Amino acid sequence: PPPPNTATNSRSYAALVDEYVAMFDAMQPHADRAPLIDRMRRRLAQGRPHYEKVGGPLAIPWHFIGLIHGMESSFNFGAHLHNGDSLNHRTVHVPAGKPERPDPPFAWATSAADALAGHGLQGVGDWSLPRQLFELERYNGFGYRFRGLATPYLWSFSDRYVRGRFVSDGKFDPQSVSRQVGAAVTLKALIDGQDIARPPN
Repeated sequence: PPPPNTATNSRSYAALVDEYVAMFDAMQPHADRAPLIDRMRRRLAQGRPHYEKVGGPLAIPWHFIGLIHGMESSFNFGAHLHNGDSLNHRTVHVPAGKPERPDPPFAWATSAADALAGHGLQGVGDWSLPRQLFELERYNGFGYRFRGLATPYLWSFSDRYVRGRFVSDGKFDPQSVSRQVGAAVTLKALIDGQDIARPPN
């Protein structure tokens, strides 16, 4: 894998498959963060019925939706899956103005389906380990890769990530450190906790 806190400056899935697998296998979650990581895992697992209801018709794994839900809105079912804005109105932050239909307030499942479809996730089909990591990173954006950095969206709370994050839309602070459990770290916890089987490489 690339050195800690770094990643290949590429957005091509074919070019990144081996990197994702190597980084995931080499990743060491921070031992002092174990209680927070396990809390993330347990909260995600508790939401399984909601995620299955949305993911079933779209052929998206329930845990993948849960990973996005945790990252975007800390498992708040009163917030848009797009970005964590309130369901009482259309999204304000990027992507703004979602969902376009129906009128607010929105049911969580309605907004979640709109967010997933808007990212083209209903047509992925391949839910291998590297594809899941790629789609999670794509959901958040490749701004870190442009800088040659490992994204905290995946790797925070592990040795793959050290520092640097977007503190707001478009504003990057190279010294700021993420305080959120990365999605890849939570995914590893789900596998280790036998909540899901390890996706194939």
